[in-house]
Amino acid sequence: MHPSLKKLLTSVTLVLASLTFATSTSAASIKKASQSTIHRRTALTYSYAKKMITHNKSGLSGNAGPIFSKKANPETGASSGYSDFLLGLKGNGYRFTAKEKTLLKKNLVIKQNSTAASLANAVMAVQAMGLNARNYKPYGHQKGINLVSRLYRSKITNQTASAQAQVLIAISMSSKFKQPQKAKFSKTSLSTRLAKEQLNNNGWTYNDRQGTIDADTTSMVLTALVRGNSTAASVKTSIQTGQQFLAKIVQRNGAFGYVFNGKTSPNANSTAEAIIALSANPTTHKYVNSAKMTASQTTTPLYAMLTYVNKTGSIKKAATQLYGVGQVNLAIAAYKAALNNRSVYAIN
Repeated sequence: MHPSLKKLLTSVTLVLASLTFATSTSAASIKKASQSTIHRRTALTYSYAKKMITHNKSGLSGNAGPIFSKKANPETGASSGYSDFLLGLKGNGYRFTAKEKTLLKKNLVIKQNSTAASLANAVMAVQAMGLNARNYKPYGHQKGINLVSRLYRSKITNQTASAQAQVLIAISMSSKFKQPQKAKFSKTSLSTRLAKEQLNNNGWTYNDRQGTIDADTTSMVLTALVRGNSTAASVKTSIQTGQQFLAKIVQRNGAFGYVFNGKTSPNANSTAEAIIALSANPTTHKYVNSAKMTASQTTTPLYAMLTYVNKTGSIKKAATQLYGVGQVNLAIAAYKAALNNRSVYAIN
């Protein structure tokens, strides 16, 4: 066992086998998001998202660009973060119009050499909009494209951990997504691959750099590993220790953040990714808004995330509102789905 890993496992107060974070602390002592707060803040950001899709804008003020545009985004036809944005709308009950579906079809770029990450986003977006990723027909085309098969046959060897996680989530969205012949990977092999990329601190990072604290990538990988449903002992252990890593880095106020020069900057997006990961696992969704992950925690992640929702429905300090609004809505939808024993990513 690596010395740093041994030290971490020795110091962590969580019990690995039980996946329990703070059994000795009363859930009543933590500040939660009330139903009225959840309803009010969700209504604000959901309304903002609906206006964004209606106007095809990545924000409603400032220098917002188009969500879908081949000219603005020639490689993908859509702005970065669009699949989470669409999944967040879908998860909160939005019904996409024929005009909006046509907008996606007219702009989404699918090439023979599209990266695995680009194809994964396309699969998730197409499914979210109510189209068929196994028979996707671009605007004006009669012949459909099986985006799932194309994704399975794409290369993942040069993809980051976060990109690989997106791929695993995408191919796990539907029971109808079958692995084709000549696939370059399977759900099992991709799950094992991600488990092997776990760092010595039990997290993951986009650049595989040891010692890096990356809440976003760790959360994405954990969501993917749960969705991959591997029975391998190594993967199960990887999920458990990854959850411990999240518990170790949660802030006292329940938020998560990115780390730069040793300083953590809590933000809505990192917190949203963690909520999505916690919601993916039936044994951990209680830590979203009911129980503590650590004894020092005073507030739940859901409460913390909702404090970033402005009165307009936009998200404070978001790099872009497409990412901010999209991931906050997706996190809310993921938590709601978990309470009903479902997954926001399960779309047949």
